[in-house]
Amino acid sequence: MDKILLVDDEIELANMIKDYLKNEGFDVLMKHTFTSGKESFDNDIFDAVILDINLPDGSGLDLCKYIRDKSDLPILMLSARSGDVDKIMGLGLGSDDYITKPFSASELSARIRAHINRYNRLSNSSGEYKGIKRFNGLVIDDESYECYLNNEKIDLTAKEFQILNLLSSNPNRVYSKEQLFNQIWGYDDFGDTNTVTVHIRKIRMKIEKNSKEPVFIKTIWGVGYKFEN
Repeated sequence: MDKILLVDDEIELANMIKDYLKNEGFDVLMKHTFTSGKESFDNDIFDAVILDINLPDGSGLDLCKYIRDKSDLPILMLSARSGDVDKIMGLGLGSDDYITKPFSASELSARIRAHINRYNRLSNSSGEYKGIKRFNGLVIDDESYECYLNNEKIDLTAKEFQILNLLSSNPNRVYSKEQLFNQIWGYDDFGDTNTVTVHIRKIRMKIEKNSKEPVFIKTIWGVGYKFEN
């Protein structure tokens, strides 16, 4: 049974989500504060996390970053705010999806299940691309999931590495945002292709000397992205 950490200070809504997810076969641990959510994550094992942005003793965005720095498990953000700023911030800090309140419990359940299934497939996969690739000081080892730039290790999240690995395994091939999203997140995922843009920007900040004038990952305006060697 997949175990979900749910952190939301709206007790009535949180209880509704918990009850629905339990009926869908999930095991749900519910917390209402940043502190209790962080402690639960540190002391238990979960298959996914659902976070509200607004918590009484801290920001769900900060908790998202804390969790992402320690784990690649799926994170879904909840918010009553519909603006792009919060959405982009959440995706930029490592969340896999962003759902605006009000939403249907059935949609939330479908999204969380899709993310867990995708995460499990990636975790159990032996990897489509094998070997060590070298490009002008950039070394990508897709067996160990490690990346080095000028002999210094670059810390990439799992999805950042998967994007970089896919692009670098097919130099000069142009991928649209939709193609990258479907390859990395999966066709059954309910996320937003804008997360691709956010991840590309973060990868560039880590591997490019000047992220605004990238050498490795080029933008093909109106089409997508390609890796140049």
